Amino acid sequence: MSEEKLYRPNVGIALFNMSGRVLIGHRFRDDGPEIILPGLEWQMPQGGIDAGEEPRQTVMRELWEETGAVSADYLGETDWVTYEFPPYNGPPHRLGKFHGQRQKWFALRFTGRDAEIDPLTPRNGQPAEFDAWRWEQLDRVPDLVVPFRREVYRHVAGSFAAFAQAR
Repeated sequence: MSEEKLYRPNVGIALFNMSGRVLIGHRFRDDGPEIILPGLEWQMPQGGIDAGEEPRQTVMRELWEETGAVSADYLGETDWVTYEFPPYNGPPHRLGKFHGQRQKWFALRFTGRDAEIDPLTPRNGQPAEFDAWRWEQLDRVPDLVVPFRREVYRHVAGSFAAFAQAR
């Protein structure tokens, strides 16, 4: 198996509001090797790329599935980055065959109203991942996520710093 196949293809979403803050969600349960730790339950939306799906399609699908938001304009994207899952010895899991995730991050500008955001409603047969959300300063987000994601979040914060300005 090639090294690339050991990483699940995935997109990450930095959704900026007009004040230049990004949307983060509060994860309320573990999902196999994607553990959460007390005090580090926050993250930006992300999700797997389906077979035959283009990353830009995935971004809009995942944004809607995880937050309910559909009002967003494309701002930019990163190159591919990877992170490794922590060791996992739990029951068989759909992510268990992967070492981690290979992600392309997208910056989007939210053009809707906050009332559009509803992370608790399941969509496309997917269970809710977040039980709360808020707008946060982009440069603060790496300190709010689990350690195995921090370097990627620092990279995203540096790559998208120009979008973290009020419009």
